[in-house]
Amino acid sequence: MPSEGQPYADGRQPDQDRPPVADRLDDDHFPAYTMGRAAELVGSTPAFLRALGEARLITPTRSGGGHRRYSRHQLRLAARARELVDQGTPVDAACRIVSLEDQLERAERANEELRRGEAGTVRGHR
Repeated sequence: MPSEGQPYADGRQPDQDRPPVADRLDDDHFPAYTMGRAAELVGSTPAFLRALGEARLITPTRSGGGHRRYSRHQLRLAARARELVDQGTPVDAACRIVSLEDQLERAERANEELRRGEAGTVRGHR
């Protein structure tokens, strides 16, 4: 978990008045998993997760003791990269593919939110 003022892996800043940990577990970007548990869930080795970090697909948050911590979002990216690598895709190429897929998903979500907002605005002015 980031210390006060230290950003999460996705760049967000931790809140000064954070909700209890139980409430944060629903947050896809909360760094809840240790490296060992993350590797187990992804079906990989810690070395594979480190390789994804070196390729900059995922950047784990560091605990106060310097241990890597991963979020559910990062685990989904790692699992997808693992699928591609298992199919014979080189790690660097798999990371690029997964990164582009993630960017596309975020852009589609943002577009959908904009569409919903415009539809609400149009309905509100009738």
